[in-house]
This record gives sequence, C-alpha cells and structure tokens, in this order.
Amino acid sequence: MSTNTTYLATDTSTLDIYLVGGAVRDKLLNRAVKDNDYLVVGSTVEQMLLLGFNQVGKDFPVFLHPKTKQEYALARTERKQGQGYTGFDCYAAPDVTIEQDLLRRDLTVNAMAMHDDGTIIDPYNGQKDLENRVLRHVSNAFIEDPLRVLRVARFAARYHNDGFTIAAETLELMTQISNSGELTTLSAERIWQEMQRALSEEDIDGVQHPEIFFQVLHQCQALKALWPELDALWGVPNPPEWHPEICSGVHTMMVLQQAVLLTTTNQNKTAIRFAALCHDLGKGLTTSDQWPSHRGHEKSGLPLVEKISKQLKVPNYCKQLALKVCEHHLHCHKAFQLKASTLLRIFNQLDVWRKPQEFDDFIIACKSDFLGRLGFENKPYPQEQYLKDAAQAATKVNAKVFVEKGLQGIAIKEAIANARLEAIKEVKQQYQVE
Repeated sequence: MSTNTTYLATDTSTLDIYLVGGAVRDKLLNRAVKDNDYLVVGSTVEQMLLLGFNQVGKDFPVFLHPKTKQEYALARTERKQGQGYTGFDCYAAPDVTIEQDLLRRDLTVNAMAMHDDGTIIDPYNGQKDLENRVLRHVSNAFIEDPLRVLRVARFAARYHNDGFTIAAETLELMTQISNSGELTTLSAERIWQEMQRALSEEDIDGVQHPEIFFQVLHQCQALKALWPELDALWGVPNPPEWHPEICSGVHTMMVLQQAVLLTTTNQNKTAIRFAALCHDLGKGLTTSDQWPSHRGHEKSGLPLVEKISKQLKVPNYCKQLALKVCEHHLHCHKAFQLKASTLLRIFNQLDVWRKPQEFDDFIIACKSDFLGRLGFENKPYPQEQYLKDAAQAATKVNAKVFVEKGLQGIAIKEAIANARLEAIKEVKQQYQVE
C-alpha cells in the first residue's frame, strides 16, 4: 500500500509503504513536517529499480521517487562492525520486519511508523514518550553511533520550548559514548553541520534555544571531547559586580541566548552566535590564583578561536567575526572612555570602511555579551549607537577631496586619517564625551 497515491505510479500499490521517523513524530506533535521519509517493507533493490526508483544509498538501499524525489528506504537491520557512525554492516532483505527496522533508530519518538490509513506502528512506546515529553533511546544499540550524542542534544534544543527533557538513562549512555573516545571518529564537517543546525534552526513557534544544545553536550561530557576550550569555562568565576551569574560557562550560554534574541532575522545569525560562544574563551586559560580577574583574556583567546575554527572547518566569515569580537568586545563596552585616536585605530582593525555589515554584526555580538548577564538583560547599551555614529561619520571622509587638492601617495593616506579623526571627535562632542 502507499502514501501520496496521487503522485505514485499505479504499480507501487504492490509495495508495503510507511511514513517513518521525524515526519510521524512532528505530525503527532502538530508541528509542520519538513521532510517525508518512507519505509518499504518486504521489497528488494531489484523490485524498486524496476518500478523506476533511483538508488542513492551506497551503504544501504535508499531510493528517490522518480517524480516526487522523496526518499524511500528498504527495511533494514544494522550491526556494528567498526568505529564511528559509518562502521555498520547493513542487512536489507524482504524478511526484515518493520519492528526490526524501527529498533535500530535512535529515540523512541523517532521509532514510529504510519500506514497510509493512519494506523500508527509504535512497538517501543514512542507515543507515550511524546506525551510525557521525554527523549529516550530505543535500545542499548544507541551507544554504537557517536553521532547520536549530537543529534539528541540538538533535539533537546529544538523541542525545549515544548517541555522535552532527556531521560536519565539516555543521558548516561551519551556520557558513556563521550568517555569512550568514539566522538573523535566524527568528521569535522559532520560536527559543524550539527552545531550549525543547532545554532540556527527554530521550532514551530520560531523559538530558538541553541544554548540547550551546548548545555547538554557539557552535561554528558561531550563538549569536553569536542570543544574542550569552551567546556573549560564552566566553573571559572568572574567579578560579581559585572557578572552576578559568576560562572563563565553560564555567562557564555546567557550571551548566546541574547544573541538569539537579537538575530532572529539576521542573515549572519550563525556567525554572530558562534562569535558569542567564542568571545570569552581566553578566560579558560586564566590561572586560579588570578580569579576572578581575567586580564588580557581577549588576546589570549585568539589562538583558541583559530584552533576551533581550523578543527571544525568553520566558514571564514564566522571565524573572522569571532576573532574580532574576541579581541575587541571590551573596547566596545568601554567606547565612551576611549580616545578618538583609539576609536580610529579600532575602526581600522575592524575594517569598518570596507566591511560595514561585519561591523554591525560585531556590535550585535558585543551587545549580546553585555546583556548576557544576570540582571543586565534589559539594561540600555548606548555604546551601540555611539559607535555606529562615529564609524558612519568617519566613513564619509572621501579621498577624492584630497586628490583634487593635489595630494599624492602617503599624503593622501595621512589626510584621510586626520579627517576621520576629526569626524570622530565631532561625534564625541555631540555625545558630550570627553
């Protein structure tokens, strides 16, 4: 039997087809379904090819429907053969039952199937866990795939607003995987893909909680394995007058929350949120005898931003923005205290002349840092408009004026710098800043 009978060719009615996985879960949660994945029970590769399906899976038989391009997979079982999330031996044959196929899936809420008549096949109590808002592993085979640690953390973030939590026994298995060394078998691309999705995806109400993703990874010790420099921030204290929340790890999660609120429609939201995660990495290097002070943490954090960016093959814009926020976020907070010459130097380092959009993103990330503190959430941040006005005034300086005066070479460069400096001074006077 089939689903979507208006699209399927008539002879596919001989197949036993079920809607499976996330599509069933989200239907039962009354959430929008993005992708429909189908399971075919009792068929063979040869039969699927004869019906016109295009095979795309190398390790296991997955097919694309010739018209709808939706995915159809043969029911299969898997047996762990090697390390990592690719080390599996797949068995797909007509004798594999739907219960056997669902048993290999990660969570009970993802291990349900729906027949085209609406009947739910739920051998592992996924509906009960949906009702109780619990993310629970299907079987102990969960530990065979290290990618599931990241996936469950991402599901916890995605469904946080719906009240979902991770079952204690599942969190225990995630910790077991984290301590096994298996996470190191994951490719950089796959880790970044999961992280990027967590940083950017939203739930049905448009709510985003990427901080939950990182909190879960910290809780199950996966963050220590994947990004130890970020994990090290938990337990590192800050001065209470500026950080009532004290803990640097808690502060970083609060900064990420603020970055989410400030970037819901920003096309560079992933980069800004990544910068929020990176801005205080240097504090993890401060020796305990210096706590709660973190003098020079901006500069000391730069190699750590470089390291994680290289390790995860982070896109260049994300990396560059994170480096600038790491180095200059305190300058942003202290903008009113800085000399005009210092502001000009920082503007040059930020290259506001050629990268105005990046400067705007930089300001948002720094503002997120200021607001991401206990009791600071609604405080004003006048530095934002002040810096934008100063940069805009300085940007209006045009080399053409000096060329027309007959200046050449280094003289033009010096004249531009002096004119920009005067423009910044005028803005400082408007703001009545000494």
